[in-house]
Amino acid sequence: MKAENITVGVPVHDLKRAITWYQSAFELGEPDQIPLDGLAEFDLGAFWLQLTVDPELAGHGGLSVNISVKDASAERQKFAHQGLNVTELQRFEGVVEFFELTDLDGNKIGFVTELS
Repeated sequence: MKAENITVGVPVHDLKRAITWYQSAFELGEPDQIPLDGLAEFDLGAFWLQLTVDPELAGHGGLSVNISVKDASAERQKFAHQGLNVTELQRFEGVVEFFELTDLDGNKIGFVTELS
């Protein structure tokens, strides 16, 4: 597998306030993408910063890593054939395909393919 990009997800309580804070702290312009309600993404060059509304995880170590790959479905199938713990493939038409791989400690690693 060759990663094409990395996305760091940050759970937040209030997306509008979080966008304003990150814009100020990181000297950012407007989000590069708002692909779904409750989700904003900034292209920071070396990686994407993804702010997502998730009050239960916000501030509780809920950072996430998502690896962009050419074919999330194929990667999921490969992991599943190895007997690894993977979620069902989610498809948001015209946006992304996505699944998570869970490691032995319960850490989740997301794999995503952009569909646009």
